[in-house]
Amino acid sequence: MLGLLAPASALLPSQLVLWTGMPIFWWSGVLIFFVLIPVLDAIAGEDGNNPSDVDIEAMEEDRYYRWCTYLFLPVQFVTLLVACWMWAFGDLSVVDKVGLAVTIGLVAGTGINAAHELGHRNERHERWLAKVALAQTFYGHFFVEHNRGHHVRVATPLDPASARFGESAWAFLPRSVLGGLVSAWQLERERLDRTGARTWSVRNNLLHGWSMSIALFAVLSVVFGPAILPYLALQAVVGFLLLEMVNYVEHYGLLRETNQRGRYVRCSPRHSWNSDRLCTNIFLYHLQRHSDHHANPSKRYQSLRACDEAPQLPAGYATMVMLAAIPPLWRRVMDRRVLAHYEGDITRANILPRRREKVLRTYPIGTNGTGASGAKWPTAR
Repeated sequence: MLGLLAPASALLPSQLVLWTGMPIFWWSGVLIFFVLIPVLDAIAGEDGNNPSDVDIEAMEEDRYYRWCTYLFLPVQFVTLLVACWMWAFGDLSVVDKVGLAVTIGLVAGTGINAAHELGHRNERHERWLAKVALAQTFYGHFFVEHNRGHHVRVATPLDPASARFGESAWAFLPRSVLGGLVSAWQLERERLDRTGARTWSVRNNLLHGWSMSIALFAVLSVVFGPAILPYLALQAVVGFLLLEMVNYVEHYGLLRETNQRGRYVRCSPRHSWNSDRLCTNIFLYHLQRHSDHHANPSKRYQSLRACDEAPQLPAGYATMVMLAAIPPLWRRVMDRRVLAHYEGDITRANILPRRREKVLRTYPIGTNGTGASGAKWPTAR
């Protein structure tokens, strides 16, 4: 239930400003997500608590864990309503309104994570709740692309949401956003063609999601006035960019091998970066146990395990997203870990095509998993 603190944190700005008189707290989402959580991650350390085989079946059936995700949605939308009231009627400057929009957007980004968990389920009502959670960020196509696109093509050059070695986050973002949108439309069109339905029909899952977003934004603009629309748009952009930055972190440089028939092997824990930091795992429903999630996507979040064979991030997602925003710092921290994961053979990584020749010159292959100098590559941990 502590995961509900993430959406509830968007209720803090008005109270903090009221009691302190400091407008900086309209930006409290930035302080919580990128200062407080990384500090708590560092203090709390790793989780390391894996459910046993005996416990997993009972945990999967325990509806308590489902309600933890269901309750995220009403808290998320209450905070959005409060923000709309503040944008429309509060005595805020434009800078303050922007700060509040960024705070709400960060909450909306964690809402996409709740939608991610719900969208993987077979239960019809949970899949519809996933679409509802995505309405705030206008990212309804994620419901299709993530499940039928990303999970099929993850850690391959075919996947727009898998970052390549040598690719900066700022180059990755437009490729992933636009590539995911195009992919989702193609996947849904192919599905409808197979069933004999028209693309532009009520059976189109993308149209479901986008219609919900249009309806939500329209109702809010009627109730609170059209002046809130720029801030609604800003929070949506912040929300889906946070998701895409996390996508960048989760698979950077990793590549699935091909078998004798030239097909990519089944996804396993070694094809996703893992981070078992306790604090962020609480707020993100164990999303950081990403290796087990991709190897076993039908597992509910409470049953995910930390995997020894998975490559490990040096910190939690919040810290890694900040590093990703500074490409030289990101490369300094992560490139050597990709090399270590592949025992010094950079040709086994998912390399950005336009930088491939430069990368191969920079990281020549030695023998027996060593670098050109004969020294072993540093550990991936």
